Amino acid sequence: MLFNKEAKLYSYEVRREAGEDVAYVNYLGAPYLPSISKFPEIFSRIIDILIESPNISRLVLVQQRNYNYDNEDVAKLSEIANLYNFLLKQEKVLSPERLGGDVSKRHGFMSFFMNLLRSDPIAAYFKIKNSLFEETVGKDSYNYLLNKILTLLEDTSLIKLAKDYFDSYVFGDRSIYDKIFVADVIPNYTYARLVSQLPDKSKIVSQYEVGNDSDKSIVTILKQPRELKYFYHLMPPEYFLNEDYQMLLNLARNVLIEHQPKAEEFTDPERTRQVFFNVARDLIRELSGNKGISLSYKDLDMLAKILVRHTIGFGLMEILLQDKNLQDVVLNAPVSLNPIFVRHNEFDECFTNILLSQDDADSWAAKFRMISGRPLDEANPILDTDLSLENMRARISIVQRPLSPNGLAYAVRRHRDYPWTFPLFIDNKMMNSFSAGLLSFMIDGARTILVAGTRSSGKTSLLGSLILEIKPKHRIIIIEDTLELPSKYFRKLNYNILSMKVRSSLQESSNELSAEDGIRTSLRLGDSSLIIGEVRSNEAKALYEAMRVGALANVVAGTVHGNSPYSVFDRIVNDLQVPITSFKATDLILVANPVKTPDGLHSKRRVVQLSEVRKNWTKDPLDEKGFVDLLSYNVEKDSLEPSDELINGNSEVIKDIASGVKGWAGNWDAVYDNILLRGMIKQEIVDMSKKLNKPELLEAKFNVLANTIFYEVSDQVNIEIGIPLSSKVFPEWKKRILKEIKDF
Repeated sequence: MLFNKEAKLYSYEVRREAGEDVAYVNYLGAPYLPSISKFPEIFSRIIDILIESPNISRLVLVQQRNYNYDNEDVAKLSEIANLYNFLLKQEKVLSPERLGGDVSKRHGFMSFFMNLLRSDPIAAYFKIKNSLFEETVGKDSYNYLLNKILTLLEDTSLIKLAKDYFDSYVFGDRSIYDKIFVADVIPNYTYARLVSQLPDKSKIVSQYEVGNDSDKSIVTILKQPRELKYFYHLMPPEYFLNEDYQMLLNLARNVLIEHQPKAEEFTDPERTRQVFFNVARDLIRELSGNKGISLSYKDLDMLAKILVRHTIGFGLMEILLQDKNLQDVVLNAPVSLNPIFVRHNEFDECFTNILLSQDDADSWAAKFRMISGRPLDEANPILDTDLSLENMRARISIVQRPLSPNGLAYAVRRHRDYPWTFPLFIDNKMMNSFSAGLLSFMIDGARTILVAGTRSSGKTSLLGSLILEIKPKHRIIIIEDTLELPSKYFRKLNYNILSMKVRSSLQESSNELSAEDGIRTSLRLGDSSLIIGEVRSNEAKALYEAMRVGALANVVAGTVHGNSPYSVFDRIVNDLQVPITSFKATDLILVANPVKTPDGLHSKRRVVQLSEVRKNWTKDPLDEKGFVDLLSYNVEKDSLEPSDELINGNSEVIKDIASGVKGWAGNWDAVYDNILLRGMIKQEIVDMSKKLNKPELLEAKFNVLANTIFYEVSDQVNIEIGIPLSSKVFPEWKKRILKEIKDF
């Protein structure tokens, strides 16, 4: 609450926030909703405040909801305040010597005009204009004064903007101010500013809802003229509540903030939120009974969720993370002066109608310190961690002073609720079915794979889809410094997974184990596939130890930054100091990169290359042909194509896999048939999903089921004829999978 119960009605205070002076005016207890547009007494009160405190750049009228007027609105009001002060004190418009002639009559008019200027400057403008027409005296000093006042008024931004609406204006009608001053309505229990008005001359290109029935928000995507970025306009449910509901939330929040969870409770944020949700429901139910406010079960649930979100939660950030269309959320420093930016799956980078407050930014930083157990201070100005809320997962990166001289800044990467699958990638054209079949074959052959790409290229998503191709009967150890891979969901699919969190490479020291120690520890934990979230630093040497130990027995895979096989080699060998002989333990490098559209405004995520690493070179794999492409991207066809080396059966990795399988050794046709079979199955899943209008068939749960049936049928056919031919496996697989779909 900005004002306590003892604060005087209509009093104000000026606070310094993020480099600007903000005036808060108390309207708690007022018999009306405060509005500069509707009420002349509020307009005149604001003019008086701006005369007393001319450095104010933002104005907030405080009630159950706060009504925020930004610096552009305040600038228009300040011009009127300055004009009033100038006319009164410098021009001395009420002094007899300036009025001349019929002093009594003119003084009465000018007093009326000055009062009108404070409360209704548009009406004052018309009054002074009409007075000039009515004035019969010649060019005396009074006539000159009226002309000067008219000129000064016409030069104000307010009158310039109002002129567009003068044709329909009726003297004293205040509706004209509604077109000029629009307050951002902010609930009293949150500090984030949200611009509710849609931008002028903008065109709505999309609109949809996020959240569930009891907590639904409206997202509107707009295109503005002469603006390359789209505008992402969010209206969450808390901004539609009536005054009674706002009052309940304000009262409940004042009670709950006295019982904030302790640091140790944040180690289990989901449980803490559930406890606070139950408390919030009981508290709101009790308050509504005391105040005589009727609440439905649905509304009670909604208010409790909003209250938790704005007390122990992350406010509007949680609303943004509910939107499955968003990939990234960015808050630049100083956060209170910059809108939140988002990256949208369909509309790329957008700016939003949300401006976070410094209080929110500071509160979030404190919560992330508690959740992660990692420091964030001047000695450690970087914090990488993760956030998990119900079905929402995100990677959080925070920087502060001295690295960010303007204070806290955030970059949030939203993870998909469920892991990506090969059929999903095929449907989105990130890869084709043949490529999916080949990668499935490689994973089944227990190869060592590095997934490379630039930032936002989909490396982690690809890595997650590769994990789904590992048979669930195999144990998997995942090592990450921020938990990006959906380990919890893999466990729900009955995968045998151990997730290990290690120290961020950006931190010098902490109570967490280093990544290299984590990898070496994993080698002592038994026979397992090893997945490394990202190869960043010293853990590279330990990773290659694992590759050399486990390459022939289990999948070893990880992600690394690089846009080509050679850039991966350069980073790992030259930057991270892994010996060349160790680097050769890499079997495959899978490269994903964004592909730009011809206009340069959009990009598409694509797998652009799969290369195998040969072992017969000594110094430079580029010069000595150590990298051999198996797949390469055809930009004209927007698709991956197999290389001649692959088609002709010259892949050493595939030969190595086939050499240990009865019926495949020396039989390239049988091996290639199996690759095609796997691709056919992935494509069939995509086709069935479209034909039956069942997008859930593309998801991980069905993908695991389809793979399980594939292995069972392949084993059965192999026993019968000695080799899992596609002509035998595919029809039987399809027959069985169609039966499963009926119950899925």
